[in-house]
Amino acid sequence: MVLAVGCAGRPEAPILQAPDRESAQTSARLQAVLPAEILLLGEQHDAAEHQQIEQQVVALLAARGTLAALALEMADTGTSTSALKPSATEQQVRNALNWNDKGWPWAAYGPAVMTAVRAGVPVLGANLPRALMPSRMADSRLDQQLPGPALKAQQQLIRTGHCDLLPESQVTPMARIQIAKDISMANTLAQAALPGKTVVLLTGSGHADRQLGVPRHLPSDVAAKAVRLRAGGAAPNEAADAFDAVWETPALPEKDYCAGLDKQLGKK
Repeated sequence: MVLAVGCAGRPEAPILQAPDRESAQTSARLQAVLPAEILLLGEQHDAAEHQQIEQQVVALLAARGTLAALALEMADTGTSTSALKPSATEQQVRNALNWNDKGWPWAAYGPAVMTAVRAGVPVLGANLPRALMPSRMADSRLDQQLPGPALKAQQQLIRTGHCDLLPESQVTPMARIQIAKDISMANTLAQAALPGKTVVLLTGSGHADRQLGVPRHLPSDVAAKAVRLRAGGAAPNEAADAFDAVWETPALPEKDYCAGLDKQLGKK
């Protein structure tokens, strides 16, 4: 009986996924930016190849035993898979992260998340919960979290990101939410950091920007590297020092992201 209890209480062994042949380029790119206590991968959300690269990075680090945690913009802070076993089902993982499939398709991000879970590595929600957004929009102290020029640049990105359709009165509150999200993600990353290992953050490229995003709010003694995953050619007006590396992927078909936005903003 003692033996039986002892076996039942053993931690479940990790289920490591061998990196595939297609990850050779990702492996070389990854090696060029390591070491890093924190690795921010700034994606374009509708670029499927970016999510494939993210899964490859998670698999490569997990196979080396150097993945401390996987943090996500796609789930709220306070959610975690740390209580789950490597054999947990996808539904159990989604429940643990309170996954919002409408906002973040599980088909896109599930592979990276499950690779970490199978490896016995915690997956952490890092984003600002929606319930906190109204208070952050009204918090003028957030305006002081970025230097003046960076704050103005962030506000301008809010304008252009909404196709210059956002009422000017909403620009400052929306920029505060962006800053509050960056602070939330930075806090999650700093708390998960482990010596000799790497915490990976999956997020949009704007949040990974060294000048405006999450890196601004990390402790100065934490070694962080920011990578932009960029579909197609160089982005206009992107600062040369915004990222430590840019990993280019093939361009996507042209898409009018502004089409219909005026009606969406009108409804809101």
